[in-house]
Amino acid sequence: MNVDVCGESGMNTGIPVQERLIVALDVHSLEEARRYVKELEGIVWFYKIGLELFLAVNAGFIEELRLRNCRIFLDLKMNDIDETVRRAVNLAADLGVDFLTILGNHATAKAAVLGRGDRPLKILTVPLLSSWGEKDLQDLGLLSAHAGDPARFQSLDDYVMWRADMTMAQGCDGLIASGKYVRILRERFGEKALLVSPGVRPAGQSTHEHQRSLTPFEAIQAGADYLVVGRPIRDAVSRVNAAQGIQDEIASALMAGPAQEKSTGREG
Repeated sequence: MNVDVCGESGMNTGIPVQERLIVALDVHSLEEARRYVKELEGIVWFYKIGLELFLAVNAGFIEELRLRNCRIFLDLKMNDIDETVRRAVNLAADLGVDFLTILGNHATAKAAVLGRGDRPLKILTVPLLSSWGEKDLQDLGLLSAHAGDPARFQSLDDYVMWRADMTMAQGCDGLIASGKYVRILRERFGEKALLVSPGVRPAGQSTHEHQRSLTPFEAIQAGADYLVVGRPIRDAVSRVNAAQGIQDEIASALMAGPAQEKSTGREG
């Protein structure tokens, strides 16, 4: 599958429309995950397995998804000593998953790329959790809480760009980006980076703990390649209708092309 083709607009055009929606399997049991996947069969083709479900399943379930011709995003946000990360990524690559997230520094990124080797696994880094904002970095001393306070970075944007540059330079394949950072990172890296956008919410729905959120239409127009959607589908009266509605919105955004004005996303 070609995911690197970009038109003049900056949108990657080689990704099948139906694969741009990644549904987060945020459930607590293998049985519920199987029901969820069966319910969305024929509508959704890409699933994210996070920490909760990962602790409840085994490699057999990953193979089940493969047999359904689904792709797999293993969202573990790995952050450990270099050798542990290298060995863990090697195991993930052996499982045949498509995407894997890391959360560490440049050494973590380098170890992950070494662990991946020449396998097709895409390594994505998380420059900033979508639930984090300025206060979280102030608590860590990375941003100043008061004028004149010493701090490593002048703004949240500076921190995000530094982390993105650092990990992409080590050979990572893409970034997890939400809100205004989808457009900013697309403009910064062009076709070099896969952009996966979490915290996506259809218009009118709660953004929950996400401090930066876009609608599916906004995220695609801003340059996102893939959208991760969890609760708006999981908790819907009809999961099928909710997933299909988002797929339709993705298709509409691709047909409309990129937005002409910059959007900072919906905060909250």
